[in-house]
Amino acid sequence: MRPATVAALALLVLAPSGGAARPPPPPEAPSAPAPQASTKTGIVTLQSPAPEAILLRESTFTMGSTPAEVAHAQTLCALEPMGRECPEQIFGDEYPPHEVYLSDVWIDRTEVTVARYRRCVAAGHCLEPPYASGAARFDRPELPVVMVSYGDAVAFCTWAGGRLPTEAEWERAARGARGRRYPWGNLWNGSIVNHGKLSWDELDPTDGFLELAPAGSFPDGRTPDGFADMAGNVEEWVADYYAPRYQEGSVMNPRGPSSGEERVLRGGGYVHGRPFLRAASRQHDLPSMRRPWRGFRCARDP
Repeated sequence: MRPATVAALALLVLAPSGGAARPPPPPEAPSAPAPQASTKTGIVTLQSPAPEAILLRESTFTMGSTPAEVAHAQTLCALEPMGRECPEQIFGDEYPPHEVYLSDVWIDRTEVTVARYRRCVAAGHCLEPPYASGAARFDRPELPVVMVSYGDAVAFCTWAGGRLPTEAEWERAARGARGRRYPWGNLWNGSIVNHGKLSWDELDPTDGFLELAPAGSFPDGRTPDGFADMAGNVEEWVADYYAPRYQEGSVMNPRGPSSGEERVLRGGGYVHGRPFLRAASRQHDLPSMRRPWRGFRCARDP
């Protein structure tokens, strides 16, 4: 949910009512970094860097939400500062739950950082994000790149030898085959995710960050496979056009509608409260729109 829609939501609310080894480096990637040395307590230890991408093995899972899960999402709104139940239609685009088969796919462990994105800019394949227009605080190499359009995300992933993940691939990575509510499990924990709140002021510093956090800052919020920041920090562009309902029945490697006006966003950002950080939650926007809480990660076929 975009902050610009919070006032409209408030009116509705108040009205009656399996990891694997690193893949071959993509074209943009430098050679693997050397192990890092740690000298705490005078003992030198070597720490291997985390893999840049994780292989998500072929699997079948249930995508979307049941009426019971949507009802739970509604009650989560009551725990937010606005303190009221959200209307069911806010989460109605998570229907119907359906079985999805996915083939093997590599997906980035973290969101694409400013440092990675700038290599594409330097190569002449990507546009410079509009940080100079009052967003210079986000121009730090360790932060996820933000203020990028859908086209910017596609351009980077193509240059890097990949593509954007589909909505189904993204949800499978976040939820796992058993359908976790959040990337880390079924219970909310606001200390392991860079989140906001459902309020007139969406920013919430209680997780340690008022706005963006460096990519991978919440290791306890990772999925069991090792994917980081699949809830909070930045919401992420995925490949699919948006439709207000999923298709019925089982599907194999779904790509979403063949056309549309808006693209899907997943994961929520640092302005979103707990109902919208669930792994099944969906957002959508025009592909040209840029937001300071919006970024992406890439996928690659084996």
